[in-house]
Amino acid sequence: MTSAELLVDTFERIRATVADVVEGLTPDQLAFRVQDSANSIAWLVWHLTRVQDDHVADAADREQVWTAEGWAERFALPFAASATGYGHRPAQVAQVTATADLLSGYHDAVHARTTEYVRGLDNRSLARIVDESWQPPVTLGVRLISVIADDLQHVGQAAFVRGLLTGR
Repeated sequence: MTSAELLVDTFERIRATVADVVEGLTPDQLAFRVQDSANSIAWLVWHLTRVQDDHVADAADREQVWTAEGWAERFALPFAASATGYGHRPAQVAQVTATADLLSGYHDAVHARTTEYVRGLDNRSLARIVDESWQPPVTLGVRLISVIADDLQHVGQAAFVRGLLTGR
């Protein structure tokens, strides 16, 4: 298995889990929060997808799917188009509402763009510095692993909330 195949497989697993987490839930269920300071399934899936979109688009030097394909308008959230959810307070989390189809549609679009990009990577590509503001500077490989780690944590949290709601 190549590095690119490993990355594609990992992003495929995230996509499949996102689909399972949102499937069949109503907008009210997706907006449910265990307590007022907690994140909802809708926010968690939106956020993990926004971070993936933002970071991969930056690394690939492309426009984000969020703006390029009109997802920002479809979601119609009261945030700047550049918002990814990082640093959101509970009141902002509560403003992220969506249908399961909207959440999975956006995630599927980002997933398609992500896997198209990572399929073309080799080990040399993964060593490219993508962010010099950190010490040590961040390579593409480290950035992608960071996105994967964030996505897996948040989709796991969303699955936990779904389990509380539905017993599944």
